[in-house]
Amino acid sequence: MALFDVSTDSTCDLKKAYVEERNIWFVPLTFTMEKGGQIEEYFDNFEKEEEYVAFYEKVAAGYFPRTAKLNYEAHMEHFTKMAEAGVKDVVHFMISSGLANTITITEQAARDMKEKYPDFNVYAVDPLTATIGQGILVSLAADCRDKGMTAKETYDYLMEVRNRIQHCVFPNDLFYLKKGGRVSAAAAVFGSMLNIKPMLAFDAEGKLKVQEKCKGMKKAFARVIDHMALAPVDETGIAVVVHTNNEKGAQELAALVEARTGVKPQITIMGPVIGSHVGPGGVACGWVSTKTRSELFDLLK
Repeated sequence: MALFDVSTDSTCDLKKAYVEERNIWFVPLTFTMEKGGQIEEYFDNFEKEEEYVAFYEKVAAGYFPRTAKLNYEAHMEHFTKMAEAGVKDVVHFMISSGLANTITITEQAARDMKEKYPDFNVYAVDPLTATIGQGILVSLAADCRDKGMTAKETYDYLMEVRNRIQHCVFPNDLFYLKKGGRVSAAAAVFGSMLNIKPMLAFDAEGKLKVQEKCKGMKKAFARVIDHMALAPVDETGIAVVVHTNNEKGAQELAALVEARTGVKPQITIMGPVIGSHVGPGGVACGWVSTKTRSELFDLLK
């Protein structure tokens, strides 16, 4: 019998079928698409691959996506469903505190739930990452649950593992980073003209940083291998390649990782909330390494 439940918001970018198979509680964020003054509203709970592809095709066609964090009311509704279903202990995940203050909202909701449901305990894990990095932690939590570990044991384990999840994120177009304030307008124009692919990575505080710049995707992918040589995949053997409607690029990077490291990454497509900021055509790799982010960043200096 499981000693706790696992819960996450949709910024983990895990597919619905997987979430249901692993018995993970799931709460979607919302986003809008705007073009020509017309606004369309959506939940981040796509079920089919073609829904993800259609989202990126719309963005490429000029639709402007806007995302919203999960608010207090949504947290309370989600936690109440769990408490009324008999859940006692839950390990819950949200987007990195380096990107949004959702952890603060989660913790406030958890405190308020405790007053109404004294036996309901939330272990809120700030993943210091998002998308596939967050998804990796959610999957590991489900593994711990299935092994019979307690919520506290799982929480303590994941709080250590989160510092060893590495990322190499390569947006295809710097203009989406400009919209998010990650690079200046001048850098976006100059970089796009020169086919510059910035490498973004989450730092030790869970903030997304432009770590270096590469000339073209092939050189960018080669840098992933360099990073993985310095911070190898650990004994979990977990590596994931995610793309924003760039299946060809994802397959190319995954094949390169497998050939050079012997680890075969899972390939998936990024959800619309994080994908709104990366933009179409991007590719990223995330893995659980033997080194912390701080240790890898020091080696790269």
